[in-house]
Amino acid sequence: MTNRTHREVRLAARPQGPVTEDLFEIVEVPVPEPGPGQVLVRNTLMGVAAVMRTLMDETSVVPMPSYQLGEPLHGSAIGEVVAAPGTDLKPGDLVEHQLGWREYALLDAGQAHRLDPDLLPDPAGHLSQGPTAWMGVVRGAEVRPGDTVFVTGAAGGVGSLAGQIARLRGATRVIGSTGSQQKADRLIKEFGYDAVVIRGAGPIEEQLRRAAPEGIDALFDNVGGEQLQAAIAVANRGARLAIVGALSSQLSQDGPATTEIDTFSLLARSITLRGVALYDHLDLIPEWNAQFGKGLRDGTLTFPHARLRGIEQAPRALRELTEGRHLGAVIVEL
Repeated sequence: MTNRTHREVRLAARPQGPVTEDLFEIVEVPVPEPGPGQVLVRNTLMGVAAVMRTLMDETSVVPMPSYQLGEPLHGSAIGEVVAAPGTDLKPGDLVEHQLGWREYALLDAGQAHRLDPDLLPDPAGHLSQGPTAWMGVVRGAEVRPGDTVFVTGAAGGVGSLAGQIARLRGATRVIGSTGSQQKADRLIKEFGYDAVVIRGAGPIEEQLRRAAPEGIDALFDNVGGEQLQAAIAVANRGARLAIVGALSSQLSQDGPATTEIDTFSLLARSITLRGVALYDHLDLIPEWNAQFGKGLRDGTLTFPHARLRGIEQAPRALRELTEGRHLGAVIVEL
């Protein structure tokens, strides 16, 4: 195996604005040899996420290690075990781990999570951002039967699942936001949204008031900025607002931005505003996987995603994700 090579994607330069493909380099390196207690995995699928743009900066407020210049990037991946000496894993086992962006990964056995190949009808589903969507709906916004729910960033990997989950939890009206009429039409026709406000089609608050004339009871916020401000303005008394992402700041070409919050409205209407992050709710992942597998099989849930093929497409995948080119998650087949 020492004569074999594989490809990995390294960070060549720090971004000064949007993601561009010249920030990456694809390097051919030897396939590593596993020692005792290590696992060699042939990666078959990897996911990209908006947080990766944040990790390309030298420092960030995200509690994850930033990418290092000249080193391969990292992120969620699925693959098959090639060799795992001295461990309870065996060749052919399907595992998930955090060393994507390369065709082969060498990691300690404790870093590889064995997957049940029968749990989901498509292994790519393990790379969905469903756990974050489930957490934000169930524990963040605490969606209840009869709620009117607003999901910002509804066409992304998280939002496209959050709307479906809100419906499963009994929401009677689900409103989303996105950046184009084409995506808005798909959200309504394919993913169960009742109405969609469109960024750039007029003030968000005005659009939201038309879509939710009786106000909103719960917010699943991926974006922040004007959309969060609009949600607070339209929120009913006792509304639950969950901050799950901050795309308006993460993907801003002008650097991190802050959102002015009307705290008096929160107080006067007893509105709850909370930030929730998956690393504090990892216990929900098995619950989500069971729900996801059931929903995919009985048709109550779908997994919207785009697939690009080949590790050389990974930089393009991240660029197109941050540009909003796709609806749902973006996955690379390796």
